Amino acid sequence: MAEQDAPAREAGPLRLVGTLTAAGLLSGLVLVGAYLITAPRIAKNRADRLRSAAFQVLPAAESLDALELVDGALVPGVLGGEGDMVYAGRNAAGELVGYAVPAEGPGFMDTVKVIYGFDQERGVIVGLQVLESRETPGLGDKVGYDPHFLANFEALVVEPEIVPVKGGRTADNQVDCITGATISSEAVVDILNRSAGRWLPVLEGAAEAPATGGAQ
Repeated sequence: MAEQDAPAREAGPLRLVGTLTAAGLLSGLVLVGAYLITAPRIAKNRADRLRSAAFQVLPAAESLDALELVDGALVPGVLGGEGDMVYAGRNAAGELVGYAVPAEGPGFMDTVKVIYGFDQERGVIVGLQVLESRETPGLGDKVGYDPHFLANFEALVVEPEIVPVKGGRTADNQVDCITGATISSEAVVDILNRSAGRWLPVLEGAAEAPATGGAQ
């Protein structure tokens, strides 16, 4: 009798393995399907958020041209592209008024992503928006909405470098840090200094950004 029951006992684990495998495959297919369905919507929302923020940091812009840095030169790109992107802002007459430059770096809690407007003729940042931040709620996350802090970036000189200070600005290249959020404030300054060091030679060397008409 025991010998007759042995095949049944062996079939039990095999059936369990088969069931788990099938369930795993089904779950994988569901996840892949959900990703394929939602990915375009997520990408569109990200592009819309980026476009809106770019106009906020370039108040004089009426339209945007997406540009990608390839082999040291700016070429037409795609809004929200994965490459090294900047966005040329133009006024109603089609004249270049500045660049919206995405940048990111480590904050106190996690990566902070920003976009800033740069007027290459005056050599100043003219606006900043935080695109993504997981800084401490009520403290570090103020870098994204505190009006006094954001006012630092309305005409901020970037050379020789941006300097974080406490207690008020005394020079055009200084940023007055948020009380209780000094680390996050300094993180934003560091992000801008690193980005400016990389992009300024490119933007100042571009006599005229190529028009694409692809990100109105």
